[in-house]
Amino acid sequence: MSHPLHNLDFASMYDLEIKHGPDSGGHFGKFGGRFAAETLMQPLKEIEDAFYEAWADPAFHEERLDLLKNYVGRATPLYHAKHLSAEVGGAQIYLKREDLNHTGAHKVNNTIGQALLARRMGKKKVIAETGAGQHGVATATVAAMFNMECNIYMGREDIRRQAPNVFRMKLLGANVIAVDSGTATLKDAVNEALRVWVASCEDTYYIFGTAAGPHPFPLMVRQFHTVIGQEARTQCLDQTGRLPDVAVACVGGGSNAIGLLHPFYDDSEVRLVAVEAGGHGLDGNEHAASLAAGKPGIIHGSLSYLLEDAEGQINGTHSISAGLDYPGVGPELAAMLEDGRLQLDAATDDQALDAFKTLTRCEGIIPALESSHAVAAGIRIAADMKPEQTVLINLSGRGDKDMGTVFELLGDDIDKETGGDQA
Repeated sequence: MSHPLHNLDFASMYDLEIKHGPDSGGHFGKFGGRFAAETLMQPLKEIEDAFYEAWADPAFHEERLDLLKNYVGRATPLYHAKHLSAEVGGAQIYLKREDLNHTGAHKVNNTIGQALLARRMGKKKVIAETGAGQHGVATATVAAMFNMECNIYMGREDIRRQAPNVFRMKLLGANVIAVDSGTATLKDAVNEALRVWVASCEDTYYIFGTAAGPHPFPLMVRQFHTVIGQEARTQCLDQTGRLPDVAVACVGGGSNAIGLLHPFYDDSEVRLVAVEAGGHGLDGNEHAASLAAGKPGIIHGSLSYLLEDAEGQINGTHSISAGLDYPGVGPELAAMLEDGRLQLDAATDDQALDAFKTLTRCEGIIPALESSHAVAAGIRIAADMKPEQTVLINLSGRGDKDMGTVFELLGDDIDKETGGDQA
């Protein structure tokens, strides 16, 4: 499904062909599918049909890519982190700067696409779930731009630790609805949003935030985010003359990971690494490493890897980063793992904080705590490589939203390092 987009001077780097599945039932290998309430089957089919129709329409891409350029700020830079590379003493580290997008993260790539689809379907209201708040902010942003009513479901615990993003959503005109069930985090926000959508799907579009959920959401979210990896692929060739040796992304549900990694799927010389949240360590249950420690099961409408107990109940998870605090993962990443195309890594809370501090001090770039997990693993991988090799890390978001959490954990240490109470 390649279309000439003559009116966009930067569109040549984007491949619009839908590659590597899913099948007609939404399956990536044995994973994926559409396991949803009977009342949602028809709305999901309507979204699927509308998506394929839109994807085949050059006018849809003209508007989508124009907004990504002139509203979001794409293409985002690929930055050679020379000081960080020298500090590590191994491979050259390149950062894909998704933190420089409007709204501060990769999430807006998807919300632009789905909001255009919602408008195309005649929907006037949108809902979304959010964990770290970045998808909520991105949804509230496009809802304001398209003059749509917007409700965002967010776990009470995530509201507490992501207060700046909660205020941004409200400032943009969205209603932020607290979810108190379960662990009051992302899993529970998804549950509530799906429950509400069952009763309101006639006039409401659910802008699903990650590459999980029932078909067609994993496919749509992937396609809207492949701009990340397609840009990075072209930029690596332009800047280094070759593809990266390793591409690294953090993974919770999987939106930024599949967006970076999928365009390198057929490049067998590129190692694809997904970095999960190790929390307090993988020895106990206080982590969110679904691919490493989970097993196949159904969560939020699709078959994938998830964390559950012997009775099949979803386990509680923990990560310092609200966006990775999720007990499942997108089905395509599960399929890539079983196919041997995806390698796993993990970073603990402490390792992510160390990487957060290291990147900030070395390059003057303050990453989101989600992205800090990818940076931690990328640093570790690069240290064992040669200086002529390259590691590409997806810097999926900026760290403004995490200042409260980081201050609680590192504030006293930073004060001591920089002169105590002089300020």
